[in-house]
Amino acid sequence: MLRTLSLQLHSAITGTYVSGAHSVVFVNCPNEQIARDIARAILEKKLAASVNILPKASSLYFWKGEIEEAIEILLLIKTRTSKIPMLYSYIRLVHPFEIPEVFSLPMDQGDVQYLKWLEESMEDRVGESCASC
Repeated sequence: MLRTLSLQLHSAITGTYVSGAHSVVFVNCPNEQIARDIARAILEKKLAASVNILPKASSLYFWKGEIEEAIEILLLIKTRTSKIPMLYSYIRLVHPFEIPEVFSLPMDQGDVQYLKWLEESMEDRVGESCASC
């Protein structure tokens, strides 16, 4: 938490981007409706600034000792790294999979204007917070 605050303070003072302040979170969903529902809820709760829904990813994986195949919908969620614990908790709460595929990669670099928009898009309105996360 202190690291995140210091990164935000450094970025605000210097006007530069600090690597890792934002992340991309990957989540597979069983169908498009569930993917859309999760994406919309994440945005409404200000847990992310943007979510891409990528249709029909072919997945092969081990499950209970067997190789399984499925067609899944991939969510690419762009968020502030400090919001990841709340985002993970929320996804585990609403996702239908027993063990949802949820992982993140830090953003190393990006367009300064895009990263500024990303940050501004997740600002809580006065008095709002993610009470149900």
